[in-house]
Amino acid sequence: MAAEFVQVTKAEAGQKLVRFLERRVDGAVPRSAIMRWIRKGNVRVDKGRCKPFDLVKEGQTVRIPPYKAEETPQHKKLPALPVIYEDENYLAVCKPAGLPTQGGSGHDDSVADRLLSMFADAPYKPAPAHRLDRDTSGVILCGKSHQGQKNLSDFFAEHGEGGKFYLAEVEGHWGYGNWIKLRDKMEKRGPKGREKVVVGSGKDALSSVCPIRVGKKSSMLVVKLHTGRTHQIRVQLSSRGFPILGDVKYGGQKGMMKLHCLRIETPWFTACCPPDWDGLPDISDHYFR
Repeated sequence: MAAEFVQVTKAEAGQKLVRFLERRVDGAVPRSAIMRWIRKGNVRVDKGRCKPFDLVKEGQTVRIPPYKAEETPQHKKLPALPVIYEDENYLAVCKPAGLPTQGGSGHDDSVADRLLSMFADAPYKPAPAHRLDRDTSGVILCGKSHQGQKNLSDFFAEHGEGGKFYLAEVEGHWGYGNWIKLRDKMEKRGPKGREKVVVGSGKDALSSVCPIRVGKKSSMLVVKLHTGRTHQIRVQLSSRGFPILGDVKYGGQKGMMKLHCLRIETPWFTACCPPDWDGLPDISDHYFR
């Protein structure tokens, strides 16, 4: 087996060398082995010795030594996610309800897995830059390049949930008028595996809510998040007597949970994905100003 010589693409530029190599071998070689490669001089960048945390640059040639994968990953073919925005740095997809954002124990399908399937041949494979609850549908943003992934991670770290708008259909007649602020303190309580988020103490939670359709038995709301606490929208609405339809955990009746991430605004683009709900009213742009 011969060494492989690969060229750093524009999408890959800016990564640490060790992370670049992990992605290039598709996770088939553990980081400890990659670190040994570099330490022993088996990895070369433009024919020179290098360090694990050197940043790779576009156009550089990296020597990857011959290796036998400990476990060759199998990226099975999965259904593609609807793409609602794409450029060289960013990707936005629409996640269906019931699909986890990340794979893990008990899950053989997720947004992350579907992205690996959709971009199996890409040198830099997109990954989700944030999460949605499994039963929440809507917009997921991903980086298509290292710089794009970093920009999104920094944006969410610095601005919290700013720029995220959700649709929620709740039980009951929403009696408030235009935009109102919901302020709470929230924390998890309960035995492991059965925790619930409750209001009263803990971290600050802030959102803004505006009705777009109000009925006797149910109402549809636009919710803008200002903080990103676990189950925040579900708990803030339920604690005021308006559980989300289908949210059994927080007092709703059984059925599909009617919570959808409708729109995310970033400095680089805006991604919008209306839900496939019956009787969805027109949603004018004034809700997003």
